[in-house]
Amino acid sequence: MLRLCGFLKRNVLSSYKNSIQETVCYLRKGKGLSKRCLSQKGMYDASIRGPAGSIKKDESEKITPLGWFLLMIPITTFGLGCWQVKRKLWKEQLIKDLKHLTGIPPVDLPEDLDTLKDMEYRAVRVRGTFLHDKELIMGPRSFVRPGGAETPGGLFSQRDAGNGYWVITPFQLADRDDIILINRGWIPRKYLKPGSRESGQIKGELELTGVVRKGEQRPQFTPEHKGDVFLYRDLPRMCQVTGAQPILLDASYETTVPGGPVGGQTRITLHNDHLSYLITWYSLSLATSYLWYRVIIKRKPF
Repeated sequence: MLRLCGFLKRNVLSSYKNSIQETVCYLRKGKGLSKRCLSQKGMYDASIRGPAGSIKKDESEKITPLGWFLLMIPITTFGLGCWQVKRKLWKEQLIKDLKHLTGIPPVDLPEDLDTLKDMEYRAVRVRGTFLHDKELIMGPRSFVRPGGAETPGGLFSQRDAGNGYWVITPFQLADRDDIILINRGWIPRKYLKPGSRESGQIKGELELTGVVRKGEQRPQFTPEHKGDVFLYRDLPRMCQVTGAQPILLDASYETTVPGGPVGGQTRITLHNDHLSYLITWYSLSLATSYLWYRVIIKRKPF
């Protein structure tokens, strides 16, 4: 009887040990979670590498909402760079078009003056007489040097080139009763009064060539006109004062006479700073993309 009890006891203990070993082997192969294993000495916790560790690692590498929000910085600056590329191409084409229009040979003033609305920057020939007693002043305006040419008998010096005005003079057409406006050109501030440039006041009938210009709306933050000095091409107001038709021509540089305004003040070289802008935006996009990758993805400090 005692031998039988001992035999049963040994079998039970052996089965118990085998069940523990089999359970541990099974859990290791299955890569389970934190296991609680039994031994002859008692219970112990065995934390092994498994899905729980992977889950914690995945959570630590997850991009936060703030990280996604910061990603908008390189995306936005890249988009602004692309927009500046488009603006640069548009501006370059506009400059080419303006140079092409001003380079077309001049035509006679059409009978129907309304057709001039579609002829801006086209050169037109007119014949008539200046009405100097009704001239207007517009400015201040910087001087436009046509092709870098020197000004014969000019009234200005290089020091005065940034501080001057345009002389807008009514022009009585010879072949009809209409009066139009001619931008004779640029003068320094010290020659604002007509009496100070008497020798440049052309008298009698003459023929000249001018570039068709349209009026313009009042620019933002521009104050009202100051007396007889106009701040922008306000054609309705100019025509109201002078009784002229709403037609304005910029006199060519060839119309310049000693002691008179300097013609050729049509600005066709527009500001084109889009190259520097696109370089700036693309550089910011590249720099912020690198910083985002370093800090958000690689978890490296600055």
